[in-house]
Amino acid sequence: MERTIQKKLSVGGDSWVTVDVYGEPDAPGLVVVPGVMSDAHAWRRVAGTIDAWPSVAVVNRRGRAASGPLTPSYSLRTEVEDLGAVLDEFAGTRALFGWSYGGLIALLAANDRPIPQVIAYEPVMRPFGRDALPDLKSAEEKADWDRCVEIINRRISGFSAAHVEELRADRDGWETLRRLSRPLYAELGALNAAPLPGELARLTAQVDLIIGQFNRGTAPYGTSFDTVRRHVAHARVHELPGQGHLAHIQAPAELGRLLNTRASSAST
Repeated sequence: MERTIQKKLSVGGDSWVTVDVYGEPDAPGLVVVPGVMSDAHAWRRVAGTIDAWPSVAVVNRRGRAASGPLTPSYSLRTEVEDLGAVLDEFAGTRALFGWSYGGLIALLAANDRPIPQVIAYEPVMRPFGRDALPDLKSAEEKADWDRCVEIINRRISGFSAAHVEELRADRDGWETLRRLSRPLYAELGALNAAPLPGELARLTAQVDLIIGQFNRGTAPYGTSFDTVRRHVAHARVHELPGQGHLAHIQAPAELGRLLNTRASSAST
């Protein structure tokens, strides 16, 4: 499936979001919500693999080019309301898919409005990354984006120092990570500040939660996944073999095919 258009949508607080649309622009389909350290561009290869829905709309959340700024009043509720504006534009959306922070946003949106199906890959919820917030605040105040990238990879995600050095060796890739780290402190702060309901996705009949095989039962993503799962009692759980949190980068075709198999008859 190829990208056909990009839409720009006004949202609250004098900001806006852009949405990359693949397939048939006017056909109800799948809406994708990326998480932190990610943007719509990073999901292009996954979107290109999906064919179970006639269209795939990938949200470029605020704080990322070419979307607008976070704004001072930014919160987790801001993200849910932004997604609501996207769903208003793409009337009849059949399924929501969210990754990481985007997974939590999708599950919360399904408390506000009925959505036929929600799929979330390793959604996170508080207290995810809370211990790193003081260091992220300090790095942001100094505009030390290298340090922000190091913190998210080492302190929060638990990757090795060697892994970070491999990332740094790719100059273009490292610069992309530096750019994506700019809203990181605000996003993790919002994630940890928001009160959460006891039940998630309560207006959705079918919820599919996906976890990478390497993260099953391990901190931080596997343990956060287990916490989210307790808030979605009716969810079905699936495992992506041979993958961790970054399946959209390391195995986009495999992730796309898994999403194709998860498409319910009610949402296609």
